[in-house]
Amino acid sequence: MKITHYKHHEINLQKWDACIQNASNSLVYAESWYLDIVSPNWEALILDDYEYVMPLPVKKKYGFSFLVQPPLTQQLGVFSKHIIEENIIEHFFKKIPYRSYHLNLNEQNIYHKGVKLPNYVLNLNRDYNTIFSAYSTNTKRNIKKFKSFNLYIKKDLSANEFLEFYHSVEKNYPTESETKINKLIEESYRRKRITLFGAYNLNNELISALVLLHSSQRIIYLLPVSNKEGKDSLAMFGIVDTIIQNYANNDLIFDFEGSKIKGVASFYEGFGAGILLYFMIKHRSVNDCMNCFCFWR
Repeated sequence: MKITHYKHHEINLQKWDACIQNASNSLVYAESWYLDIVSPNWEALILDDYEYVMPLPVKKKYGFSFLVQPPLTQQLGVFSKHIIEENIIEHFFKKIPYRSYHLNLNEQNIYHKGVKLPNYVLNLNRDYNTIFSAYSTNTKRNIKKFKSFNLYIKKDLSANEFLEFYHSVEKNYPTESETKINKLIEESYRRKRITLFGAYNLNNELISALVLLHSSQRIIYLLPVSNKEGKDSLAMFGIVDTIIQNYANNDLIFDFEGSKIKGVASFYEGFGAGILLYFMIKHRSVNDCMNCFCFWR
């Protein structure tokens, strides 16, 4: 089993993207253009002629190189069109050229030595009424309250409109993260890989918005934002319900990206989403690395 470590400039991006697109566990997070934005100069472990691949999101601080899960990238790990058995994953881990790492694997990377994390997903291959019937009582009540505010949902906001609103509300992130958000939204929009939904009040003011990222066979609840009025009017309940109406009866998974925060998890579960586990791996503690891990979400 020949697994080779490649620096960023050594990777054949055409072969890389072909592997990701044909993989049974394909995810947009692992496509080269996406990695280029969230983890510039990412590296890779590649088995044979791109039969199995694993992105290495390298970060450097104080002269120390390590691997850390990039922002807005819930899952990475090993990708292939072939079966990914646990022993293959183990072989990849042994080839990681850095002493410190903290990474999330994807749902098809079953690795029992890792830490289990919950993702919440909803199958949309049913009609809307059937899906709605499985909503929790509280979610149905909140959607009814949302409708009482006479707000309206708009699909296909522009990237500029979303970013202007997002940055007017969200303040607690470093400049580096702001730059990555801008690049990711603009490039995803240019590639038609996102749909932007917004909720507006009667004064035609945007009060809540969501980035819906399109991946292979799934739509991803990527980046939500609401101002105080949006939160008070339960606008995100209306946005998510609208998305489900739009995409019901399609062979798609609505991926909520999961959370261990009880209130957030309850929001996802309220729409009938179920848990799909994935694994997190890490080597050495954050403190051992001089607090250099920059976790963003």
